[in-house]
Amino acid sequence: MPSWKRLSRQRWVQVTIGTLAAEYLRLVAKTNRFAVEPSDIYERIAADLPLILAMWHGQHFLMPFVRKPEHRAKVLVSRHRDGEINAIVAERLGVGTIRGSGDNGREFHRKGGVAAFHGMLEALEQGYNVALTADVPKVSRVAGLGVVKLAQLSGRPIYPIAVATSRRIELKNWDRSAINLPFGHGGAIVGDPIHVAADADDAALEAARRAVEDALNDATRRAYALAERRTGAAARG
Repeated sequence: MPSWKRLSRQRWVQVTIGTLAAEYLRLVAKTNRFAVEPSDIYERIAADLPLILAMWHGQHFLMPFVRKPEHRAKVLVSRHRDGEINAIVAERLGVGTIRGSGDNGREFHRKGGVAAFHGMLEALEQGYNVALTADVPKVSRVAGLGVVKLAQLSGRPIYPIAVATSRRIELKNWDRSAINLPFGHGGAIVGDPIHVAADADDAALEAARRAVEDALNDATRRAYALAERRTGAAARG
């Protein structure tokens, strides 16, 4: 029998899984009742478009449904074989992809980090919002400098975001992935914009990195609390 590793490289397998995953996420988005805070976020961000949307890895599955239909967006997706499936999902949900990923060491070039970074800059220049996970690769809930450098060189603000559902399966993997389930309540929290000056020195970049990390942790905590609070309110009602 063929191994999963070999089978997962087959294009038809990737397309099948990606298509099913996209349709499942549509079901989850349609059957959860979402609250968004702040409630006027789309009016608030209008002057900042295009923007950089930062999220934690493993908490990102419902992000395509946050954008308005008129908002053009691209997302950073790794070149790994699992990234192929993620790219198919994103594109079926109307989000363009930029292929590549960051890394802590010498893998940065091999994984397409440089090309991806330039791709994100170009996308922002062309008016696309760019979404990416802020984690240092394989280190959960620790923001890297990549998103901060992108904000510095593009001049665009970073908006931290978290989306949670009351019904979910939490995996015990490195990024604590939350598999969102249908027929529940959801909460989406968007934090205040984080701006990075073009002439920011190392100390300022580190301060911005910490600000992104703190804002994402706060947004995640609040998103889960909002989803749970809405579930409790519905039960009492």
